[in-house]
Amino acid sequence: MAELKEKLGRRIQQIRKSKNLTQEKLAEMIGIDTPNLSNIERGKRFVSSETLEKIIKSLDIPEKDLFDFEHIKSKDEMINSICTILNESNIKEIEYYYRMINLYRESLH
Repeated sequence: MAELKEKLGRRIQQIRKSKNLTQEKLAEMIGIDTPNLSNIERGKRFVSSETLEKIIKSLDIPEKDLFDFEHIKSKDEMINSICTILNESNIKEIEYYYRMINLYRESLH
């Protein structure tokens, strides 16, 4: 399992992207340089409490949302979860999931 700083960094990145903010823009909003924010998002550096407060304010989120790691899973955990879902599904559901995955993959190209 990832360390707290890695989970927190990924969560900051997810929320930043969901708000359509670049690293440059968020870094400017919280008063740090972009490489520093990049290191925080990659879990290479832990964020200070002062910077954490600025991030929460800049992203306009409740504090608890920043520490909601429930959906952050490793690749193996996600694959296992998907396999469990598929194994418990009927053929129509599997066909639907298959179509959705293919449509999504096509939209990426």
